[in-house]
Amino acid sequence: MSSGAKLAASCASKADKKNPSITFFERNGLERSSFIVDGPMDGIVETLKWNCNSDLLAAIVRYEGYDTIKIWTFSNNHWYLKQEMRFLKKDGVKFMWDPTKSLHLICWTIGGKITTYNFVWVMAVMENSTAFVIDNSNILVSPLALCLMPPPMCLFSLKFSSAIQDIALLTKNSKNLLAACLSDGSLCVAELPDDDTWEELEGKEISIEAVYSEIKFWSFRHLIWLDPHILLGVSYQELGNPKYSLSTSLNENELSPQRGMNKSLGFFLQEIEIVCSEGRVAGLVTSSGWSAKISNQQSFERPVIAVAPNPGKGCSAFVQTDGGRILEYTPKLRLTEGLAEHCIRKRDYDVGFSSSCPWMNVVSINDNGVSKPLLLGLDSNSRLHVNGRILCNNCSSLSFYSNSTDHMMTHLILTTKQDLLFIVDIEDIFHDDLDTKYGNFVRGTNKNKENKDSINIWERGAKLVGVIHGDEAAAILQTNRGNLECIYPRKLVLQSIVNALVQGRFKDALHMVRRHRIDFNVIVDHCGWNAFLRSAKEFVGQVNNLSYITEFVCSIKNENVMETLYKNVVTPPCMKDSTGIQDFEDSDVKGKVSSVLMAIRKALEEDVEESPARELCILTTLARSEPPALEEALMRIKVIRDMELLAVHDPRRKVYPSAEEALKHLLWLSDSDAVYDTALGLYDLNLAAIVALNSQKDPKEFLPFLQGLEHMPPVIMQYTIDLRLQRYESALKHLALGGDAYYEDCMNLMKSNPQLFPLGLQLFTVPAKRSELLEAWGDHLYCEKCFEDAAATYMCCSSLQKALKSYRDCGNWKGVLTMAGHLKMEKKEVLQLANELCEELQALGKPGEAAKVALEYIGDIANGVRCFICAREWEEALRVGLMHERDDLISEVKNAALECASTLMGEYQDGLEKMGKYLTRYLAVRQRRLVLAAKLRAEDRLLSDVNDDLASETSSCFSGMSAYTTGTRKGSSASISSSATSKGREMRRQKKHKGGKIRAGSPGEEMALVEHLKGMSLTSAARCELKSLLMTLLMLNSEEIARKLQHAGDRYQLSQMAAVKLAEDTMSSENIDENSHTLEHYIHKNRAELLSSEVFCWQSKVLLPP
Repeated sequence: MSSGAKLAASCASKADKKNPSITFFERNGLERSSFIVDGPMDGIVETLKWNCNSDLLAAIVRYEGYDTIKIWTFSNNHWYLKQEMRFLKKDGVKFMWDPTKSLHLICWTIGGKITTYNFVWVMAVMENSTAFVIDNSNILVSPLALCLMPPPMCLFSLKFSSAIQDIALLTKNSKNLLAACLSDGSLCVAELPDDDTWEELEGKEISIEAVYSEIKFWSFRHLIWLDPHILLGVSYQELGNPKYSLSTSLNENELSPQRGMNKSLGFFLQEIEIVCSEGRVAGLVTSSGWSAKISNQQSFERPVIAVAPNPGKGCSAFVQTDGGRILEYTPKLRLTEGLAEHCIRKRDYDVGFSSSCPWMNVVSINDNGVSKPLLLGLDSNSRLHVNGRILCNNCSSLSFYSNSTDHMMTHLILTTKQDLLFIVDIEDIFHDDLDTKYGNFVRGTNKNKENKDSINIWERGAKLVGVIHGDEAAAILQTNRGNLECIYPRKLVLQSIVNALVQGRFKDALHMVRRHRIDFNVIVDHCGWNAFLRSAKEFVGQVNNLSYITEFVCSIKNENVMETLYKNVVTPPCMKDSTGIQDFEDSDVKGKVSSVLMAIRKALEEDVEESPARELCILTTLARSEPPALEEALMRIKVIRDMELLAVHDPRRKVYPSAEEALKHLLWLSDSDAVYDTALGLYDLNLAAIVALNSQKDPKEFLPFLQGLEHMPPVIMQYTIDLRLQRYESALKHLALGGDAYYEDCMNLMKSNPQLFPLGLQLFTVPAKRSELLEAWGDHLYCEKCFEDAAATYMCCSSLQKALKSYRDCGNWKGVLTMAGHLKMEKKEVLQLANELCEELQALGKPGEAAKVALEYIGDIANGVRCFICAREWEEALRVGLMHERDDLISEVKNAALECASTLMGEYQDGLEKMGKYLTRYLAVRQRRLVLAAKLRAEDRLLSDVNDDLASETSSCFSGMSAYTTGTRKGSSASISSSATSKGREMRRQKKHKGGKIRAGSPGEEMALVEHLKGMSLTSAARCELKSLLMTLLMLNSEEIARKLQHAGDRYQLSQMAAVKLAEDTMSSENIDENSHTLEHYIHKNRAELLSSEVFCWQSKVLLPP
């Protein structure tokens, strides 16, 4: 090896007459392993060389008739011969590995001919997940869908006459065809039997015969099937000796001529017609009776990089030449450059790859119901090309998965050099936000965030070798050691389950859910639970396993897992059915759990044969309902118990479980206390006793209680049980049936449970009892301080004195004086009551109401005017004074109005100063935040180039910084913990100061300043008061004061609205302009618009400036 960890040496003994062997030694000379070089006995190993990665070993083996270059690789403790190239003896071939490219081999002859080989690793896995591994002259066949057999183990093997150079596989119309080119120039074709008969071939080695052909296929590469009768391959031909030709690799600059062909120079795409003269034998591998001839060829000037069949178009192939140029080939027709227009579909670029892609694949996809081919290529720099753009920059291997019946590929599976496996929806490939959705196919810096589109590969360097399509939904990885591992990506599993549900295959879907431990609610939620109700009957019929149905029933919950648990994993195939189900008109009321279980229960009762297991399953649906239908479940158990007590040989008893078994099943699913209470609620004391015994209750606790109930009258027994179960309405009904002797108990029950008073009014219609009940209800409402309702209740039972007291306690002076009129109170009493009300209303902060009482019931004009002044009802106060021609009161109103105007003007001026301070502080805080955010973004762009661990550590350090503190890169766990603690204290302080003063430097200062600016606006009450004051000042001939007041209010309100608009504009902007983002600029800019709004309707036009 290039590292010197292992030494390879050739060992041969002519005396033993055995093939030479290659032995491996450690540096200390200890022999580790060896293998025999296959071939004729006269072979001599001349040169051994490792490639630069030490994963390929090449040797020159010279035989009597020819020389060969053999290439081996090591995997799973076995050496595989992957390539054998034969040369003429006279050429004296030699070779060397490229010192920097591990798959690049250079050989030369003594005649000066230099040939280069660019090898690639290709996974030979058929669409039915059957793997074919080349090992010298053998092909190891392993059906991965049956079992994982890591090579060199296999189900059976195919034996050829010489080393294999290239193979082609075809699965079409139940045919499994294999073609192989051998190092001796032979072409072999074999037809494999159907997959279900392969177990009979276990352990066998089947010899494959070469096809009959007049020519040799020496330099064939890129071998593919176009259809069961046409092969397509690429060869290289040059002027030379037509009697013998040499083999080639995938990308080769010089090849040798083939016998029987025209002598020319360049690459040729050759079409081979395959004919079989013998019939196929069922269950056997057929390889005899095949013949081949070249029916057509097309020449190229540039090397052919890859060839892939077109699955969307029969008998067609895509050919990639050097540089990534794509051509389409049709048999016996010339090549047509580019794809058909319908394959491009709204693309402005030419179809092809930006560089040569040795790995090329073409799959069929469904595009709006139309089958179209999708070309993907992987170049030597791990860039994945698709549709003229680079999909991924670090792809190491890829495969496709299909869960559709028409074999259309639905998902792209790829692995990256970071050892991540991604599941990509085919639809996402055509979207521009692919990189955003899948995180550029790299490991995210936030390791705590779960990426549901990627899976961490547990072993470094593992490659994706294939998938198992359909319901199996498995991806198969091969590690560097050679062993195979099968994983079931959650995204593919869920997609397979949803696909089976859409197709109506409920049994298969349920088996997948149980096998992969998926939430059972997927079956219900994939298209909405209302849609499942229509299919509940079919679901029960297909599953036909009561144990599985019981498990399903126990897992149903009131949650849509497609929108919560699996929201970002799989997309539901259809929207929820919002129209409802006609057969279940109350399903929306009952909810998901109850509706689904009711549908299951109905299907069980109608379609499943009666049996003990069915009855237990029905009990499960009742117990798991929300709320549990325990009463109905106990009624079914009671029916079974009655049948047992009758001791009649009824044939139906055999289809039911015993009552004890059914009851134990119900107790296992439900709370035993709830079942016991439900049994009591049925008023069946014997059933309640059985439940108590089976729920392991202490007989000393429940037997005395049940015995006491048994000796009570039926109505009182029911009342006692209802009272214990807190079913107070039923208890009141049963107690009312007991007669007048229990009337006091009824009153006490209603007083302790006031919600029963409306029911009591219906049960007791005698006027005396009704009045007593209403008064008790009013007393309860009065205690609850519902004075208005209490007064109304008192009036219904003619308790006017209590009604007056209730109105007085709630401050309803009109109701108090109305009750005084009903009570026929004297004038002195009414006057005294009015004075008391006037004082109480002023104490309650209702001077306007007090003024009305003083004027209407007391006749105190001076006190009424003063109350109007306190209430700032200026116009009303002036009206009353003028109406009674009281100059002293008019003067008092004028002085109070002038004083109020002066006070308001001072408040407006103070508000303007505060507003300016708040706005200045807000702009400074906002500017600082924008500068800090720009700085953090610049630093984040620099950090994105470092490794994942360093980026994660740095981001954790920054997360502890607030917008108003400074921090350094030298963060520590202690500082981060401290910042978290301070954050908790800050949250408590914010709650404490919520709506209070603004704390400078706090994270919420910016929003608090904006809220304070908004809170400084004039309320509607303030605007009405201001308008009334202006009108009063004009009536009192104080026009100048009114003009100054209106100017001050106008300036204040205009400044406040402009400040709020300025703050809102800067919040949505990324920069602040010192010239345009000023209060004066906004006032001047928005003055006309603001003044025309309705909030300025308080202004008087006569006071507006010119």
